[in-house]
Formats: sequence, structure tokens, C-alpha cells
Amino acid sequence: MKQRWQIVCHISFWVAMMALLSFIARNDPKFTTADLLIIFLLYPVINISLFYLHYLVLIPEFLNKKRYGYYILAVIVAIIVYGLGKYGVALMFKEHVLVHDKNQVTGFGAYFLTTVFASLFFLFLSAVLKFTVDWFLNERIQRDLENQRLSAELAFLKSQINPHFLFNSLNSIYSLAYQRSETTPEAILKLSEIMRYMLYECNDNKVDLVKELQYLQNYIDLQKIRFGNKAFIDFKVEGKIEAQQIVPLLLISFIENAFKHGVANNPLTPIRLLIDVNEAHLHFFIQNKKHTNNRDESGGIGLNNVKRRLDLLYPGRYNLDIRDEKDTYTVELSLVL
Repeated sequence: MKQRWQIVCHISFWVAMMALLSFIARNDPKFTTADLLIIFLLYPVINISLFYLHYLVLIPEFLNKKRYGYYILAVIVAIIVYGLGKYGVALMFKEHVLVHDKNQVTGFGAYFLTTVFASLFFLFLSAVLKFTVDWFLNERIQRDLENQRLSAELAFLKSQINPHFLFNSLNSIYSLAYQRSETTPEAILKLSEIMRYMLYECNDNKVDLVKELQYLQNYIDLQKIRFGNKAFIDFKVEGKIEAQQIVPLLLISFIENAFKHGVANNPLTPIRLLIDVNEAHLHFFIQNKKHTNNRDESGGIGLNNVKRRLDLLYPGRYNLDIRDEKDTYTVELSLVL
């Protein structure tokens, strides 16, 4: 369909050009109807055939394949052959082409030189069109390849989230089961709700912010079960969150790290979590007190993941500030949704 549309565009352009030249020449009394048909119909068709010979055959077969010697030879041969052909047509319609005022006749040399310039002009036009089309085509191909690469990278980053999250959650549930806690079934149920969201509702590029925040709340509830309802977190959501969307699973890594590496069981130093939405701007703030004996350095996967996803999905539309201080660890993220 696209190729057919291109053909229609090419034909329309040439018909319009020939019609315009014929219309202009009609006002000149020295041009008869026969002159118009020969000079503004027959010769343009010959030149257009040279245009497409160069566009469709010579450039792809020789120039694009870097067979420069053959290309130059082919162009020279085409110019000579077309020049001789045009002169043959001129002899057939001598009175309309070669004979001018006062019965002056154009000689072979002068006429052939004119055909050379005309051929070079149409060769130049076809080369400009070919290189322009190829440039835009290559740009589109490069964009498509880049988009495919980014999509593959995003899919890989997203695929890392589930195992990483599942690994941490199963560790928590294992601790409950090991302690024979009565909250183990509730924790498993909460985990199943979380996994259902991750598996079935996170397949789109963006999800409703309301659902994402509910997912975060479910994760926090799971952590509270793990700590025997002795996990202290000050979680606040402010602003209008309805009708807003966000890339799924973008904020969970910050909360995971706060529970994994921070102090969550001290009511005097709770994990502070604030999400504030102002029109299309989201401000995320989380702060936790650090464990003094924390030696676990394996939790960097999630943060590196989310930083890369932010670069890919919100380029130039976010600001991430991470402050790793002596006693506290703070993350602030400003995001244009």
C-alpha cells in the first residue's frame, strides 16, 4: 500500500510539472500544438526515464555497492545513449525541434551538448531524491532499532524486579514459618495479591497511580506482618492521585531498601514515606534510620535498576536525590508523570 502511494505521488508530480510547462508555453504564439506535444510531452518522458534509470538501477547497483568505476562508466554511457536517442528523435521531428527562426538549423554538436546538460540535470535530481529518501529511511530504521533495543532492555529490567522482590518476600515468609507464626497464611495471601498485580496488571507501559499506591500499601502490610505488627512506618499520600498514571514497579525498590537496610521496629525512628501529587508532578520522599551493623551490600540491584528505568522512561523529566548520611538514608524523587 505504501509503495503504491509512492508511485501515485511520483506520477502526480511529473504530470503536474508537464502540465504547468505546457500551460506556460501555450501563451507563446511560436509554439504550435505539435511543438507542445513533442517538446513538453515526448522529451520530458525521455528525461524522466533517464531519471528513474539512475534512481532505480545505477545508484542501487553500482554506487550503493561502492562499484564507483562501473557507476561512472554507466553514467557516461547513459548520457551518450540518451543524447544520441534525443538527436534521433530531433531528426524525426526536425521542423519542430532543430529548425528555428529564419530557418536556422541546430547542428549535432550544439544539440548534443544541450542534451548532456539536460541529462546531467535529471541525473542530479534523481541523486538528490535517492540520497534524501535513503537518509530518511536509514534514520527511521535506526530509530526502530533503538526503540527495539530500549524495549528489550526495559523488558529485561522489569523481569529482574519480580525475582528480586520474590526473593526478599520469600525470605520474610520463611522467617515467619520458621518461627511458626500464626500470621504466615496471611502473609502468603498478601504476597499472592502482590504477585497477581505484578503479573497481570503491570503489562502496560503505565498503570493507574491509585493501583500502584495500593500495591505499595500491600507490600508495607506484608512487612508489618513479617515484623509481627511491630514495623513502624509513617506513610502519607497527599494531593489528587486519581486520573494519574505512572510506570509500574518504579518506586518499590526504594521502599524495599528502607525495610531491608533500615531500622523499622523502633517507634521513635519510623520509616517516613510521603507521596505528594500536584497536577502532573509527583514528589516521592522516603527516609529511614540506618542499621549500625548493616554489612549487606547485595541490595544494590533494585536501585541500579530503577535509575536505569528512569533514564529510559522519564528522560529529562525527573530528579533523583539520594543522601547516604551517617545515621539516615534519604531518597527524594521528583517526577513529571
